[in-house]
Amino acid sequence: MTQNNNEQNNALGTGQNAHTGFIGLGRMGRSMALNMAKKDFPLAVYDINADAMSGFDQSNRSRQASSAVDAAADSDVVITVLPGPAELESVVLAEGGVLDAMTKGSVLMDLSTVLPETTDRLAAAAEQRGCLFVDAPIGRLAHHADIGESLFMVGASDEAFARVKPALEAMGTTILHCGQPGSGTRTKLINNYLAIASCQMNAECMALIQSFGLKLETTLDVIHGTSATNGQLKLNYANKVLKGDTEPGFAIDLAHKDLSLIMASANQNSVPMPMAAAARESLSMARAAGWGRTDFSGLADFWCEVANVEKARFENNDE
Repeated sequence: MTQNNNEQNNALGTGQNAHTGFIGLGRMGRSMALNMAKKDFPLAVYDINADAMSGFDQSNRSRQASSAVDAAADSDVVITVLPGPAELESVVLAEGGVLDAMTKGSVLMDLSTVLPETTDRLAAAAEQRGCLFVDAPIGRLAHHADIGESLFMVGASDEAFARVKPALEAMGTTILHCGQPGSGTRTKLINNYLAIASCQMNAECMALIQSFGLKLETTLDVIHGTSATNGQLKLNYANKVLKGDTEPGFAIDLAHKDLSLIMASANQNSVPMPMAAAARESLSMARAAGWGRTDFSGLADFWCEVANVEKARFENNDE
Protein backbone atom coordinates (compact mmCIF):
# COMPACT_ATOMS: atom_id res chain seq x y z
CA MET A 1 0.00 0.00 0.00
CA THR A 2 1.08 3.59 -0.52
CA GLN A 3 1.97 5.86 2.39
CA ASN A 4 -1.34 7.68 1.95
CA ASN A 5 -3.25 4.41 2.25
CA ASN A 6 -1.30 3.47 5.35
CA GLU A 7 -2.21 6.84 6.87
CA GLN A 8 -5.86 6.19 5.94
CA ASN A 9 -5.72 2.75 7.64
CA ASN A 10 -4.36 4.35 10.80
CA ALA A 11 -7.38 6.67 10.83
CA LEU A 12 -9.85 3.80 10.51
CA GLY A 13 -11.33 2.02 13.48
CA THR A 14 -9.96 -1.42 14.26
CA GLY A 15 -11.10 -4.45 16.23
CA GLN A 16 -14.17 -3.86 18.35
CA ASN A 17 -14.03 -0.14 17.56
CA ALA A 18 -14.34 -0.70 13.81
CA HIS A 19 -17.52 0.85 12.48
CA THR A 20 -19.23 -1.89 10.51
CA GLY A 21 -21.83 -1.70 7.78
CA PHE A 22 -23.82 -4.95 7.77
CA ILE A 23 -25.91 -5.56 4.64
CA GLY A 24 -28.24 -8.56 4.46
CA LEU A 25 -30.19 -9.64 7.54
CA GLY A 26 -31.64 -12.95 6.39
CA ARG A 27 -31.81 -16.15 8.42
CA MET A 28 -28.05 -16.26 8.98
CA GLY A 29 -27.08 -12.61 8.62
CA ARG A 30 -29.42 -11.20 11.25
CA SER A 31 -28.19 -13.61 13.90
CA MET A 32 -24.57 -12.83 13.13
CA ALA A 33 -25.18 -9.08 13.20
CA LEU A 34 -26.96 -9.43 16.55
CA ASN A 35 -23.96 -11.31 17.93
CA MET A 36 -21.70 -8.46 16.83
CA ALA A 37 -24.06 -5.94 18.44
CA LYS A 38 -24.07 -7.92 21.70
CA LYS A 39 -20.28 -7.65 21.71
CA ASP A 40 -20.48 -3.88 21.35
CA PHE A 41 -19.40 -3.45 17.73
CA PRO A 42 -20.85 -0.19 16.33
CA LEU A 43 -23.10 -1.25 13.44
CA ALA A 44 -25.09 0.31 10.62
CA VAL A 45 -27.43 -2.44 9.40
CA TYR A 46 -29.56 -2.67 6.29
CA ASP A 47 -31.99 -5.14 4.75
CA ILE A 48 -34.74 -4.64 2.16
CA ASN A 49 -37.06 -6.19 4.76
CA ALA A 50 -37.42 -3.41 7.32
CA ASP A 51 -38.68 -5.85 9.97
CA ALA A 52 -35.30 -7.60 9.93
CA MET A 53 -33.70 -4.43 11.28
CA SER A 54 -35.75 -4.44 14.48
CA GLY A 55 -33.63 -4.80 17.59
CA PHE A 56 -30.76 -2.72 16.23
CA ASP A 57 -30.73 0.68 17.93
CA GLN A 58 -28.74 2.98 20.19
CA SER A 59 -29.01 0.51 23.06
CA ASN A 60 -26.52 -1.76 21.29
CA ARG A 61 -24.50 0.90 19.41
CA SER A 62 -26.42 0.18 16.19
CA ARG A 63 -28.45 2.19 13.75
CA GLN A 64 -30.86 1.21 11.00
CA ALA A 65 -29.49 2.48 7.70
CA SER A 66 -31.79 3.83 5.01
CA SER A 67 -30.03 1.90 2.23
CA ALA A 68 -27.09 -0.39 1.55
CA VAL A 69 -25.07 2.64 0.47
CA ASP A 70 -25.94 4.42 3.72
CA ALA A 71 -24.75 1.38 5.70
CA ALA A 72 -21.46 1.34 3.82
CA ALA A 73 -20.68 5.05 3.99
CA ASP A 74 -18.03 5.91 6.60
CA SER A 75 -17.73 2.24 7.68
CA ASP A 76 -14.32 0.73 8.41
CA VAL A 77 -15.58 -2.73 7.46
CA VAL A 78 -18.56 -3.53 5.22
CA ILE A 79 -20.08 -7.02 5.53
CA THR A 80 -22.45 -8.46 2.93
CA VAL A 81 -24.62 -11.58 3.35
CA LEU A 82 -26.78 -11.77 0.23
CA PRO A 83 -28.68 -14.56 -1.56
CA GLY A 84 -26.51 -15.05 -4.64
CA PRO A 85 -24.21 -13.63 -7.32
CA ALA A 86 -26.80 -11.41 -9.02
CA GLU A 87 -27.93 -9.74 -5.79
CA LEU A 88 -24.37 -9.27 -4.58
CA GLU A 89 -23.13 -7.68 -7.79
CA SER A 90 -26.14 -5.39 -8.10
CA VAL A 91 -25.70 -4.11 -4.55
CA VAL A 92 -21.92 -3.81 -4.48
CA LEU A 93 -20.70 -3.21 -8.04
CA ALA A 94 -23.45 -1.08 -9.53
CA GLU A 95 -22.59 2.54 -10.29
CA GLY A 96 -23.27 4.48 -7.11
CA GLY A 97 -23.44 1.23 -5.17
CA VAL A 98 -21.78 0.03 -1.99
CA LEU A 99 -18.21 -0.05 -3.28
CA ASP A 100 -18.46 3.51 -4.61
CA ALA A 101 -19.57 4.63 -1.14
CA MET A 102 -16.72 2.94 0.70
CA THR A 103 -13.77 4.82 2.16
CA LYS A 104 -10.39 4.05 0.64
CA GLY A 105 -8.50 1.71 2.96
CA SER A 106 -11.67 0.13 4.36
CA VAL A 107 -12.49 -3.57 4.02
CA LEU A 108 -15.25 -5.25 2.05
CA MET A 109 -16.02 -8.70 3.49
CA ASP A 110 -18.53 -10.91 1.70
CA LEU A 111 -20.07 -13.85 3.56
CA SER A 112 -22.38 -14.93 0.71
CA THR A 113 -22.18 -18.19 -1.24
CA VAL A 114 -21.48 -17.16 -4.84
CA LEU A 115 -19.56 -18.14 -7.96
CA PRO A 116 -15.77 -17.90 -7.83
CA GLU A 117 -15.94 -15.46 -10.75
CA THR A 118 -18.19 -13.19 -8.68
CA THR A 119 -15.71 -13.19 -5.82
CA ASP A 120 -12.83 -12.51 -8.20
CA ARG A 121 -14.69 -9.55 -9.72
CA LEU A 122 -15.38 -8.09 -6.28
CA ALA A 123 -11.76 -8.53 -5.22
CA ALA A 124 -10.49 -6.79 -8.35
CA ALA A 125 -13.00 -3.95 -8.03
CA ALA A 126 -12.15 -3.44 -4.34
CA GLU A 127 -8.45 -3.27 -5.13
CA GLN A 128 -9.09 -0.70 -7.84
CA ARG A 129 -11.10 1.34 -5.34
CA GLY A 130 -8.23 1.20 -2.84
CA CYS A 131 -10.05 -1.14 -0.47
CA LEU A 132 -9.18 -4.55 0.92
CA PHE A 133 -11.37 -7.55 0.11
CA VAL A 134 -12.23 -10.69 2.09
CA ASP A 135 -14.43 -13.61 1.11
CA ALA A 136 -15.52 -15.49 4.23
CA PRO A 137 -18.52 -17.73 3.48
CA ILE A 138 -20.30 -19.31 6.41
CA GLY A 139 -20.08 -22.90 7.54
CA ARG A 140 -22.39 -24.82 9.86
CA LEU A 141 -26.11 -24.34 10.40
CA ALA A 142 -28.54 -21.56 11.27
CA HIS A 143 -28.69 -22.48 14.95
CA HIS A 144 -24.89 -22.13 15.10
CA ALA A 145 -25.28 -18.60 13.74
CA ASP A 146 -27.87 -17.93 16.44
CA ILE A 147 -25.47 -18.80 19.25
CA GLY A 148 -22.31 -17.37 17.69
CA GLU A 149 -20.72 -20.69 16.77
CA SER A 150 -20.43 -20.34 12.99
CA LEU A 151 -17.38 -21.46 11.03
CA PHE A 152 -15.83 -19.14 8.47
CA MET A 153 -13.62 -20.17 5.56
CA VAL A 154 -11.63 -17.05 4.76
CA GLY A 155 -9.90 -15.88 1.61
CA ALA A 156 -7.83 -12.79 2.36
CA SER A 157 -4.41 -11.23 2.46
CA ASP A 158 -2.71 -11.39 5.84
CA GLU A 159 -3.41 -7.68 6.38
CA ALA A 160 -7.10 -7.98 5.55
CA PHE A 161 -7.47 -11.15 7.64
CA ALA A 162 -6.07 -9.36 10.68
CA ARG A 163 -8.52 -6.49 10.16
CA VAL A 164 -11.65 -8.68 10.01
CA LYS A 165 -10.68 -11.39 12.51
CA PRO A 166 -12.28 -9.63 15.53
CA ALA A 167 -15.62 -9.40 13.70
CA LEU A 168 -15.43 -13.05 12.65
CA GLU A 169 -14.62 -14.07 16.23
CA ALA A 170 -17.70 -12.16 17.39
CA MET A 171 -19.84 -14.27 15.06
CA GLY A 172 -18.15 -17.66 15.17
CA THR A 173 -15.83 -20.03 16.95
CA THR A 174 -13.83 -21.47 14.04
CA ILE A 175 -12.04 -19.13 11.63
CA LEU A 176 -9.95 -20.84 8.97
CA HIS A 177 -7.68 -18.77 6.73
CA CYS A 178 -7.86 -20.76 3.48
CA GLY A 179 -5.55 -18.53 1.42
CA GLN A 180 -5.73 -15.44 -0.73
CA PRO A 181 -9.01 -13.79 -1.87
CA GLY A 182 -11.18 -16.29 -3.71
CA SER A 183 -10.06 -19.32 -1.71
CA GLY A 184 -12.89 -18.98 0.82
CA THR A 185 -15.59 -19.08 -1.85
CA ARG A 186 -14.00 -22.04 -3.59
CA THR A 187 -13.70 -23.92 -0.30
CA LYS A 188 -17.36 -23.20 0.48
CA LEU A 189 -18.49 -24.78 -2.79
CA ILE A 190 -16.60 -27.97 -1.93
CA ASN A 191 -18.12 -28.02 1.56
CA ASN A 192 -21.66 -27.39 0.38
CA TYR A 193 -21.47 -30.02 -2.32
CA LEU A 194 -20.76 -32.68 0.30
CA ALA A 195 -23.34 -31.28 2.74
CA ILE A 196 -26.18 -31.07 0.21
CA ALA A 197 -25.43 -34.35 -1.53
CA SER A 198 -25.29 -36.04 1.88
CA CYS A 199 -28.65 -34.52 2.78
CA GLN A 200 -30.22 -35.96 -0.38
CA MET A 201 -28.69 -39.38 0.25
CA ASN A 202 -29.91 -39.32 3.85
CA ALA A 203 -33.41 -38.47 2.66
CA GLU A 204 -33.52 -41.55 0.46
CA CYS A 205 -32.23 -43.62 3.38
CA MET A 206 -35.07 -42.37 5.60
CA ALA A 207 -37.60 -43.54 3.03
CA LEU A 208 -35.90 -46.94 2.81
CA ILE A 209 -35.74 -47.31 6.61
CA GLN A 210 -39.45 -46.59 6.81
CA SER A 211 -40.30 -48.97 3.98
CA PHE A 212 -38.33 -51.76 5.71
CA GLY A 213 -40.22 -51.13 8.95
CA LEU A 214 -37.00 -50.69 10.91
CA LYS A 215 -36.74 -48.88 14.24
CA LEU A 216 -35.28 -45.49 13.38
CA GLU A 217 -33.27 -44.98 16.58
CA THR A 218 -31.60 -48.41 16.39
CA THR A 219 -30.79 -48.02 12.71
CA LEU A 220 -29.18 -44.65 13.39
CA ASP A 221 -27.15 -46.18 16.24
CA VAL A 222 -25.75 -48.64 13.70
CA ILE A 223 -25.02 -45.94 11.11
CA HIS A 224 -23.38 -43.61 13.64
CA GLY A 225 -21.21 -46.51 14.84
CA THR A 226 -19.69 -47.03 11.40
CA SER A 227 -18.06 -45.00 8.65
CA ALA A 228 -21.50 -44.65 7.02
CA THR A 229 -22.35 -41.74 9.33
CA ASN A 230 -22.17 -38.10 8.25
CA GLY A 231 -22.62 -34.72 9.87
CA GLN A 232 -25.90 -33.93 8.16
CA LEU A 233 -27.49 -37.11 9.49
CA LYS A 234 -25.97 -36.90 12.95
CA LEU A 235 -26.50 -33.18 13.58
CA ASN A 236 -28.92 -31.54 11.18
CA TYR A 237 -31.40 -34.37 10.73
CA ALA A 238 -31.34 -35.17 14.44
CA ASN A 239 -32.12 -31.56 15.39
CA LYS A 240 -34.53 -30.75 12.57
CA VAL A 241 -36.66 -33.10 10.46
CA LEU A 242 -36.50 -36.18 12.71
CA LYS A 243 -38.02 -34.00 15.44
CA GLY A 244 -40.66 -32.71 13.05
CA ASP A 245 -39.02 -29.28 12.57
CA THR A 246 -38.73 -28.31 8.91
CA GLU A 247 -38.72 -24.51 9.35
CA PRO A 248 -35.99 -23.25 7.03
CA GLY A 249 -32.56 -22.81 8.52
CA PHE A 250 -31.18 -23.52 5.04
CA ALA A 251 -33.99 -23.87 2.55
CA ILE A 252 -34.18 -26.37 -0.32
CA ASP A 253 -34.31 -23.39 -2.71
CA LEU A 254 -30.92 -22.20 -1.43
CA ALA A 255 -29.47 -25.71 -1.53
CA HIS A 256 -30.58 -25.99 -5.15
CA LYS A 257 -28.99 -22.60 -5.89
CA ASP A 258 -25.70 -23.73 -4.34
CA LEU A 259 -25.65 -26.98 -6.31
CA SER A 260 -26.23 -24.95 -9.46
CA LEU A 261 -23.23 -22.75 -8.57
CA ILE A 262 -21.15 -25.83 -7.87
CA MET A 263 -22.02 -27.43 -11.20
CA ALA A 264 -21.42 -24.20 -13.14
CA SER A 265 -17.99 -23.84 -11.51
CA ALA A 266 -17.16 -27.49 -12.16
CA ASN A 267 -18.17 -27.14 -15.81
CA GLN A 268 -15.99 -24.03 -16.08
CA ASN A 269 -13.06 -26.14 -14.90
CA SER A 270 -13.99 -29.23 -17.01
CA VAL A 271 -14.61 -31.32 -13.91
CA PRO A 272 -17.42 -33.89 -14.41
CA MET A 273 -19.78 -34.19 -11.41
CA PRO A 274 -22.49 -36.77 -12.17
CA MET A 275 -23.54 -37.16 -8.52
CA ALA A 276 -23.94 -33.40 -8.17
CA ALA A 277 -26.17 -33.38 -11.25
CA ALA A 278 -28.34 -36.17 -9.83
CA ALA A 279 -28.62 -34.44 -6.45
CA ARG A 280 -29.59 -31.12 -8.04
CA GLU A 281 -32.33 -32.70 -10.12
CA SER A 282 -33.64 -34.48 -7.04
CA LEU A 283 -33.91 -31.08 -5.38
CA SER A 284 -35.59 -29.80 -8.54
CA MET A 285 -38.28 -32.44 -8.02
CA ALA A 286 -38.82 -31.26 -4.44
CA ARG A 287 -39.05 -27.62 -5.54
CA ALA A 288 -41.52 -28.47 -8.29
CA ALA A 289 -43.68 -30.18 -5.68
CA GLY A 290 -43.74 -27.02 -3.54
CA TRP A 291 -41.04 -27.88 -1.02
CA GLY A 292 -38.57 -25.11 -1.95
CA ARG A 293 -39.00 -23.06 1.24
CA THR A 294 -38.67 -26.09 3.51
CA ASP A 295 -35.42 -26.74 5.40
CA PHE A 296 -33.18 -28.95 3.31
CA SER A 297 -33.41 -31.68 5.97
CA GLY A 298 -37.10 -31.74 4.95
CA LEU A 299 -36.00 -33.68 1.88
CA ALA A 300 -36.52 -36.70 4.15
CA ASP A 301 -40.23 -35.92 4.41
CA PHE A 302 -40.47 -35.30 0.67
CA TRP A 303 -38.92 -38.66 -0.20
CA CYS A 304 -41.07 -40.49 2.32
CA GLU A 305 -44.09 -38.97 0.60
CA VAL A 306 -42.75 -40.00 -2.82
CA ALA A 307 -42.28 -43.55 -1.50
CA ASN A 308 -45.73 -43.55 0.15
CA VAL A 309 -44.31 -44.37 3.58
CA GLU A 310 -44.76 -42.71 6.97
CA LYS A 311 -42.41 -39.81 7.70
CA ALA A 312 -39.38 -40.72 9.80
CA ARG A 313 -39.60 -39.36 13.34
CA PHE A 314 -37.94 -40.08 16.66
CA GLU A 315 -40.29 -41.86 19.04
CA ASN A 316 -39.03 -39.52 21.74
CA ASN A 317 -38.28 -36.01 20.53
CA ASP A 318 -35.68 -35.60 23.27
CA GLU A 319 -33.38 -37.87 21.22
